[in-house]
Amino acid sequence: MTVRVRIAPSPTGNLHIGTARTALFNWLYAKHNHGEFILRIEDTDQERSQDQYTQNILEGLKWLGIDYDSGPFFQTQRLEQYRAAVHLLLDQGLAYYCYCSEAELEQMREEQKAKKQAPRYDNRHRHLTKQQRTEFANAGRKPVIRFVIEEPRELTWLDLVRGDVTWNTRDLGGDIVIARVDDQGQVSLPLYNFAVVIDDIAMEITHVIRGEDHIANTAKQILIYEALGAEIPKFSHLPLILNAQGAKISKRDGATSVFEFQQMGYVPEAFNNYMVLLGWSDPNGREIFSPSEVAEVFEFERVNKSGARFDWDKLNWINSQYLHNMDPEILCDRLIPFWQAAGFNPNFERNWLIDLVKLIAPSLTVLTDAVDMARYLFIDNLEYTEEAIAILKAESVKPILIALAQALKDTPTLTPDSASSLIQSIAKSLNLKKGAIMKPLRCALSGDIHGPDLISSLLLLAQRGVAVTRIETALEIN
Repeated sequence: MTVRVRIAPSPTGNLHIGTARTALFNWLYAKHNHGEFILRIEDTDQERSQDQYTQNILEGLKWLGIDYDSGPFFQTQRLEQYRAAVHLLLDQGLAYYCYCSEAELEQMREEQKAKKQAPRYDNRHRHLTKQQRTEFANAGRKPVIRFVIEEPRELTWLDLVRGDVTWNTRDLGGDIVIARVDDQGQVSLPLYNFAVVIDDIAMEITHVIRGEDHIANTAKQILIYEALGAEIPKFSHLPLILNAQGAKISKRDGATSVFEFQQMGYVPEAFNNYMVLLGWSDPNGREIFSPSEVAEVFEFERVNKSGARFDWDKLNWINSQYLHNMDPEILCDRLIPFWQAAGFNPNFERNWLIDLVKLIAPSLTVLTDAVDMARYLFIDNLEYTEEAIAILKAESVKPILIALAQALKDTPTLTPDSASSLIQSIAKSLNLKKGAIMKPLRCALSGDIHGPDLISSLLLLAQRGVAVTRIETALEIN
């Protein structure tokens, strides 16, 4: 048997971190078993589905490097298959037309609420006669199609994450709506629980891997598989992603879409790495690994049953590890778009940019950090912190800056060794310690008392031809 799994996002919003993690776990399982991973877009919610969200999903999966073997398939292009399956169930008496009005359903719910009962459909139209259906139709009532749920019955299936799961059909809310009917009396687009089964049967899905919030849906879907005489796939329900308080993560907790994490400066390698750890643990105890390395050992026995708490500190640490160890050429290409978005013009010589990347890489946590870290190296009009201004205004600093400016003019070609010697020589001539030279030099070059390695910064600014100008501008403050 060839393992066939799928991810089936709805294009009603941007690619969510929960959907992305589910996609990753499906991809890992397919790779581990030399199977196939399929992408299906569940776009039957025509009121909320938008092309921009479909594009966001496709771009998000591409950014993450989660490639699929076939697809994307769209539910809106499969209407005839859904209609055929609906009519098959109608002909077998396993589905029926329900003409209940919204007012009747609301009254039913209110009565159940008053009796402190769980809301459910009471199946009142399950056995309508042909004459009753005709009367409702003549009265202008538009029906829905409901699937017959046998009660009472206990359903038990083996979940690859949770073991045996049992669900009583009495807790499914009565006969469920599987499709709506249009003004011409034709079956229109189906509802989720029905369409997903028809799609999974057609695509020969062997394993359904999704979040634990679908467990109740699984019970309903198993009944539909049985009614259609189809083979039931194996199910795996992943733990939900929770916030620090143990509640399901939401926008109130910060970013929730993959696009937002991308904009915040996380790299896909690190983001994938962290998502794997949201619910799975490596048998070798590793915390840093590539998707291909995980695929070699991925099994559902290592997936946790309890919710996975999102830890920003852990994500930041993992991301920093990738940035610190990334090839400077690759990191440079990742940083350029962020510099451009900040209004910088990084069209300098490639070697200059690579030296800049090497300078700041050890201090990066996310890519966006490189904007503030490198700002003083890109901009022409330097801004000074209050602390830097205070140092530059000191009378004792003026001769230091004058000496630095002259020495740099006299040294047209600057190297790390010559720059260090230059500073040491000025310190000796002014009878000062080297540190007394370094602090005002940093303030003059960067406008701050803190920053990356000073000698490297001096070299980069000298290569741009602005080091002397920076020092002379600082003299005006003095």
